[in-house]
Amino acid sequence: MAAIEPEQLSEYFSAYGRELVLFARQWVTNAQAEDVVQEVFIRLIQQSEPPRNVKAWLFRAVRNAAISLWRSQQRHRKHAEKLAAEQSGWFETRPGDLIDAATAQQILETMPAEQREVVTLRIWGQMTLKEIAEIVGAPVSTVFSRYTAALEAIRKKMEQSCPKKTN
Repeated sequence: MAAIEPEQLSEYFSAYGRELVLFARQWVTNAQAEDVVQEVFIRLIQQSEPPRNVKAWLFRAVRNAAISLWRSQQRHRKHAEKLAAEQSGWFETRPGDLIDAATAQQILETMPAEQREVVTLRIWGQMTLKEIAEIVGAPVSTVFSRYTAALEAIRKKMEQSCPKKTN
């Protein structure tokens, strides 16, 4: 037998396409189900010979592809949850800290992206201002200005969040 002709493929798609999408939706979203069915039809047309029972082949291939996609998504979700649990914050609060970790994180999250990036590279990346300038593609003077502005903003916001001591 020869490869599947486009007309025959169109007939298969008309006959089974909707049912295959509904079948795939058991495991994945509607849009993903449509993608799975499309990929399976592409695999079908690439076959050198059509399967003996095209309908059974299509349903089996859609099932396998949808389950594989679902499993992949589950792995990614579990990995993301694990990372989120490990990195629940930028700071870890330890006994004896002079600043509140949650407050420091909130302050950083509200800063302009350019300032936050410079502070993050300087503190967590342990990078020099020159190295940061190379990374962000800005002159060292600009990086220095962003860094000092960020530190001043952090200082002011930390002072506002800390209760004043009265004698």
